[in-house]
Amino acid sequence: METKKAEETEGNENSPAQRVNPVPTYFFKRVPQEVAPDLLGLVLRHQLNGLWLESRIIETEAYLLEERGSHASLGETPSRRALFMEAGTIYMYYARGGDSFNFSCHGPGNAVLVKAGIPHPPDLRDSEMLQVMHQRNPINGRQREPGKLCSGQTLFCKALGLRVPDWNQKRLIPGTLELSDPEDPPQQILQTTRLGIPKGRDEHLPLRFLDAGYAGSCTENPLRSRKNNEIKIIPPPKKVFSKPLNL
Repeated sequence: METKKAEETEGNENSPAQRVNPVPTYFFKRVPQEVAPDLLGLVLRHQLNGLWLESRIIETEAYLLEERGSHASLGETPSRRALFMEAGTIYMYYARGGDSFNFSCHGPGNAVLVKAGIPHPPDLRDSEMLQVMHQRNPINGRQREPGKLCSGQTLFCKALGLRVPDWNQKRLIPGTLELSDPEDPPQQILQTTRLGIPKGRDEHLPLRFLDAGYAGSCTENPLRSRKNNEIKIIPPPKKVFSKPLNL
């Protein structure tokens, strides 16, 4: 019976047995400019009502205490306390009425915003997970394209069922909310300026990072934008999770 149960679990594409390479907590004990590109290609997975909802991270933005585009630059408040907590703490807030998901990083007030993702794995067109994501993220009464289900910080949270009251000031919990490395890193990473930063609040800083292979599924494709923002191609990160980083 135990062998049969193990075989059934291994065959379930949405089971915990499919988890690979959980990301260690020390991953976040670095400055956000390093963490943000390294998050690209990792998979955030949330078990909701017995079902794993998973998204590969394809777009991030770094925020620092000392620059004026960050929430932390406005000072510590009860709602922003997570930004000043231990690296790896989840900071969630409302943006245009929707939930947004961040990880705190090394240094008080520093964080990375998860800006967009794609359902993972991307070939599960008829999976229960994808059906649930469609139900959670309709557009004008119809289904979004699968590649657009998590295209934006609030769509990302809605697709995965991540809510401010549930996760703000919390940490990743094995078996419930996990971050893993599928060992399929981006081939190229684009670096450019962040979106939605008001003029005069360090909008020029190149702190937005995108997986070039999924640029069309990001919040806004910089390769097709008419804005005169400089785009830089940087090498993909070399993730080494087998030993602690030198901090």
